[in-house]
Amino acid sequence: MESTLYFGGLLIKSIAFLGPKGTFTHEVASFLGENLFSYCSIPSVLKAVENGECDLGVVPIENSIEGPVGITLDLLVHSKLYIQGEIVLPISHNLITKRDCEIHDIKYVYSHPQALAQCQSYLENRGLKPLFTLSTAAAVKLVVERNDSAAIGTLKAAQLYDLNILDKNIQDTDNNKTRFIILSKDFGLKSENNKTSILFETYQDSPGELYHILGFFANNNINLTKIESRPSKEGLGKYIFFLDFEGHKNDKVVKDILDKTRTKTSIMKVLGSYPSL
Repeated sequence: MESTLYFGGLLIKSIAFLGPKGTFTHEVASFLGENLFSYCSIPSVLKAVENGECDLGVVPIENSIEGPVGITLDLLVHSKLYIQGEIVLPISHNLITKRDCEIHDIKYVYSHPQALAQCQSYLENRGLKPLFTLSTAAAVKLVVERNDSAAIGTLKAAQLYDLNILDKNIQDTDNNKTRFIILSKDFGLKSENNKTSILFETYQDSPGELYHILGFFANNNINLTKIESRPSKEGLGKYIFFLDFEGHKNDKVVKDILDKTRTKTSIMKVLGSYPSL
């Protein structure tokens, strides 16, 4: 029997996430429900929701150390999906081995390049050689058969493969968090405290264009929580801007700001209004 839940006023039967199982995205998706489906890439997660294979999709959008997830931002430009919510997950990296391994047995450490970079000092201080894999979960699966190797991965991945956590919280920086967004084909309901995400491209690269748009928010005391830019892929110096700010798109003040922003932009898209953390 399928399990169901309500999220953002929607009946949810299935959730797509960036896999494989045992990743941080899998952990976040697990907070939302039980009928989880793993996809091999961020584009395939969005496609699964767009074509109705799944009701929700969970993908990372930014990390406090590494910055934005560029492919997620780029896909949002043309996607018809909306952001229904967000989850911020503290990132804890763990050294995972077979149950009979000790630290002196380990020569190689496998993981995703980002995880290895975030644990660089730990690995260097112990003389461990880093080797890349496509994901942290793939690294954990790899060491099941290796006596001289460890993986950097999640507690969930260690549980999935019945492996040993040789050392916990081995990341070089404690303030390591990843923000994940929850996507669906429906626009979110208004809640008590809301955040809205938009993207836009100005008509031309001329002095003061971005300044005037940001002024609409400042003049109305609307707090911006994030501003990001990505190349538009239409030539050097051409960018798409991503803004997060407090409020719902149906708030009168916000509606007025969005109407003014449309007059200054060649592209303006509301990505979603959703509960603010």
